[in-house]
Order: sequence, then C-alpha cells, then structure tokens
Amino acid sequence: MNKVDGVNVNPTPITTGEHVTVEYNGLLKGSGAQQVYLHAGVGQNQSWQDVKTIRMNRAPSGDFKTTVRLNTTQRFNFCFKDCAENWDNNDGNNWSYEVHNGNQGM
Repeated sequence: MNKVDGVNVNPTPITTGEHVTVEYNGLLKGSGAQQVYLHAGVGQNQSWQDVKTIRMNRAPSGDFKTTVRLNTTQRFNFCFKDCAENWDNNDGNNWSYEVHNGNQGM
C-alpha cells in the first residue's frame, strides 16, 4: 500500500487490468466535506484522457474510498473535489501513478 498525504492507493505498483482502490483522508475530509469525488484520467502531464468524476463512499474508518479498474498502460492521474467544488490537487501536482503491462524484464 502506498500512503502519501492522506491518500492510499492499493495495489502499487499498478498492473493493467487490475482493480485499484483509492482511499482519501486529506484536506477536504479535514475541512469537513460530507462527500468527496475522485476526479481521474489517464495520460501524460496535463493531457488527461478518459476523465471521470466518481463519487467515493465512506469507509468504516470515516475515510472516503472507491475502486476503479485500469485497462490501460498510460499513467493514472487523479485529484479530489467536494460538493462545493473545493479541490485537493496535491498543491497543483495531482497524484500520478505509472501503470505497467505486467511483463517483467522489459
């Protein structure tokens, strides 16, 4: 599990075709957000493709959590927003993870 700034991504490293769980316990939750959304896409830098905004569920711990399936070998990029359109984008850097094709030794 990879925990960075109130964000857990599991599993890491990510292999194409896997279901990836994203848990959020960051700035928006700390500010009292009642609902948080994962805003995610794939691609390099600011050229995100297949962008989706996904409602996250509350986990028993009180954190927000959702699972997505990544059928790509492009980078998985995401940030978070609440119902009032407040954003947590990791100080403008978003969160970004490489997605591997599962072949070793390449």
